[in-house]
Amino acid sequence: MKQPLDGVRILDLTRMLTGGYAAMLLGDLGAEVIKIEAPGKGDPLRQMPPHFVKGESAYFLAISRNKKSLTLDLRTDEGREIFYELVKKADVVFDNFRPGVLEKLRVTHYILKEMNPGIVCCSISSYGQTGPFKQGPGFDLVIQALSGMMSYTGEPGRVPVRMGATMGDLAGSMFAVYSISAALLAKEKTGEGRRIDLSLLDCLISMHTYVSTYYWLGGQLPELQGSGHMSVVPYRAYRTKDGFLTIAVFVEKFWQLLCNVIGRPELGSDERYNSTAKRLERRQEVDTLLEGIFPEKANDEWMELLNKEGVPAAPVLAIDKVFEHPQVLEREMVVDVEHPKGGKIRMLGNPVKQPGVDEQPLAPTPTLGQHTEEVLKTILDFADEKIAELREKKII
Repeated sequence: MKQPLDGVRILDLTRMLTGGYAAMLLGDLGAEVIKIEAPGKGDPLRQMPPHFVKGESAYFLAISRNKKSLTLDLRTDEGREIFYELVKKADVVFDNFRPGVLEKLRVTHYILKEMNPGIVCCSISSYGQTGPFKQGPGFDLVIQALSGMMSYTGEPGRVPVRMGATMGDLAGSMFAVYSISAALLAKEKTGEGRRIDLSLLDCLISMHTYVSTYYWLGGQLPELQGSGHMSVVPYRAYRTKDGFLTIAVFVEKFWQLLCNVIGRPELGSDERYNSTAKRLERRQEVDTLLEGIFPEKANDEWMELLNKEGVPAAPVLAIDKVFEHPQVLEREMVVDVEHPKGGKIRMLGNPVKQPGVDEQPLAPTPTLGQHTEEVLKTILDFADEKIAELREKKII
């Protein structure tokens, strides 16, 4: 069975995490992703420390599978002409340059659509193509801070912290994947391409969801929550005898079941605590009660009791334990991929489970320029002599 994006060709001009992760996800769905890199240099993430496999950065390996690497100098007229020829046979051009760079390279959507009216151009940048900050530099930490996310991430009474996952970058990656997919669907119906302008700041701000509405309708500014929740109690991590355990009483029926587990069934109907609203008013009382009980047993002991009652709960696992978890292994979220230089490399699996996607083997991360000759020969019909000449000129 074909994958969803089989036959879609993407010219990937992105560098670093945001574009790299998004392009990988599109490749996982079957798109032919041609990563265009500067000759001799490539994506800066190829040099990202601290871990390397046969000279290949572990960071880069993690976000670059299912791609082809073509080296091409877009700053030269001849390199740009080759890119134009590829655009004629492509569906998407994806970049994460600062505003103005596409104009300097002469590869804007306005120019490219003249040679391919159906081309979809997606630009993702820190602040987007408009606004007073559009030229400003911005990495994950900066985006998390400016978006307001850090204002309620961290333990009460301590300094704000960034989310452990680089959500300032990854949120933009997710929006890029679905907006490109939607544009390709529109192209199928109309034959016309699209220009997509994504801002990392916009994407992360859009994820405030109910927090923004609480402010606009109730005047409530979020505070540092730790692992807690503005609307639900108990809903956080508690220390146990040998670690931490999360409890999520998001639906009212679980309160009584939790009370049964901790040996205090009478609290389930206690008028002080028998609704979410009442527990919110007495958050400190509820937390103090549970903080005094959970250290009496180890995580495994509590999980056996909680699972028996059906209370939503889970231990806080370190990464090594996550990758050994039977649920994770059953869903093939840990896979081995054969790399041309590094041999067998363990990677995260594809989370999209559907016929034609999860059945396909994952292609390894390419070495720099690994597919240059293949792309130029198979897509543009270049002769060996022409390719050799381009290498001599350092255009590829």
